[in-house]
Amino acid sequence: MFKIIDKEWFSDRVAKFEVEAPLIAHARRPGHFVIVRVGEGGERIPLTIADADLDRGTITLVVQSVGVSTEKICALEKGDSFTDIVGPLGRATHIGNVGTVVCCGGGVGVAPLLPIIKAMKQAGNRVVAILAARTASLVILRDQVSRWCDEMIIMTDDGSLGRKGLVTDGLEEVIAREKVDQVVAIGPAVMMKFVAKTTAAHSIPTMVSLNTVMVDGTGMCGACRVTVGGKTRFVCIDGPEFDAHQVDFDEMIMRLKNN
Repeated sequence: MFKIIDKEWFSDRVAKFEVEAPLIAHARRPGHFVIVRVGEGGERIPLTIADADLDRGTITLVVQSVGVSTEKICALEKGDSFTDIVGPLGRATHIGNVGTVVCCGGGVGVAPLLPIIKAMKQAGNRVVAILAARTASLVILRDQVSRWCDEMIIMTDDGSLGRKGLVTDGLEEVIAREKVDQVVAIGPAVMMKFVAKTTAAHSIPTMVSLNTVMVDGTGMCGACRVTVGGKTRFVCIDGPEFDAHQVDFDEMIMRLKNN
């Protein structure tokens, strides 16, 4: 059992959990994820590790309540436990000193983006973070992100926080004023698709972290398959991060709608 030692609500449907998992905390790297389960017959839910505290032996998970299983998770309180947490899984993010890195996060995608922002800054890069959401209450982890980036731009669809517009509006602004060496985008599939289109027009290397449906996390079930560069890849073992310009987003979005 993995005990919850702290819980915080970001909004009425998004919660942050700090969970005791010392072995995972020590092995985890930016980009890694875990699969969690609540109850013996519970559904397996993949969650990217948002942070880890080696001294406390904990990992941080951010969960958005969107269905029965995630509602059960969000109903857990401090002192309760996850039945299972398996990980770290996937391939860690490649971190290097490339120059200026723009990190784009949409909604709860900011949670898995945070450790990448931190690692990119520690590697010596200039880091610009663009956080986007429908409205102010859905922009999460602002204080934590601001500690690790050189500049933070906030975009909301309704203009209730930061600037009114989409993540691509903020990205185009940065590209127009300075040389961007790499872009990282994590969020809804449609958001990542249009970030990829924007950066492709400027020939900027871009990495995305995909959020396909996942079952076992070991490549056995094939549920998380995507087409990257014309070839079938499995997000759980080949990803979750891929070259954005090689991902068939239309196919991925279609499959997500059918699940």
